[in-house]
Amino acid sequence: MADVSAVKALVFDVFGTVVDWRTSLINDFTKWSKTRGIEADWTALVDGWRAVYVASMDEVRKHPERGYVILDVLHRRSLEKLVELHRIKGLTDADLDYLTTGWHRLHPWPDSVAGLTRLKTKYVISPLSNGNVALLTNMAKFARLPWDLIMSAELFEHYKPDPETYLGAAKLLCLPPEQVMMVAAHNGDLKHAQQNGLKTAFVARPTEYGPLQKVDFEATGDWDIVAKDFGAIADRMGC
Repeated sequence: MADVSAVKALVFDVFGTVVDWRTSLINDFTKWSKTRGIEADWTALVDGWRAVYVASMDEVRKHPERGYVILDVLHRRSLEKLVELHRIKGLTDADLDYLTTGWHRLHPWPDSVAGLTRLKTKYVISPLSNGNVALLTNMAKFARLPWDLIMSAELFEHYKPDPETYLGAAKLLCLPPEQVMMVAAHNGDLKHAQQNGLKTAFVARPTEYGPLQKVDFEATGDWDIVAKDFGAIADRMGC
């Protein structure tokens, strides 16, 4: 069993690990569109939106001369293209704003809030997400996520998995990387965290992508903790 006794802070991937983005967005947009009289295949739009998520951040990475662009702006740009692609008619600028900020209104997985609340009794807990600060703050209010602080890629002007995010989080906490644990439902995220010296905890979210899920059904790396939910992580961490 891995020694995690030196850990003082846990940082969390958010989209998919803490919150159920797919179900949240589809349900939100379906209910909202009925009040607006707008018809669309919201499942297809949401899945398409997430499918271009990594590519949108890669564009920022490839063009540092253009400066850092926060995720809200990337989401809006992608949405405008997808609305055109899916031929969704009748949307105003305010409607596009509402859809974009859907990412601020995501619901937590059933175990998230209780597990985080337990972990908070002993450790500093924070998101370490590609979401921007306003997005993560609004989400925390909406979903009642009990973070001690908000750490976002925006603070480091680098998106995960750039080393600057993982090392930047440890630096802001005034901790060496080995005293910080990254918690994620994505093996790739944990691999990069581990390469930068952080401890790692995997929690499976096998329904994150619904029927489109192809990876991350189980742990595929040598992580310090592999757990079925946040409650099990809290058990392992002595909370």
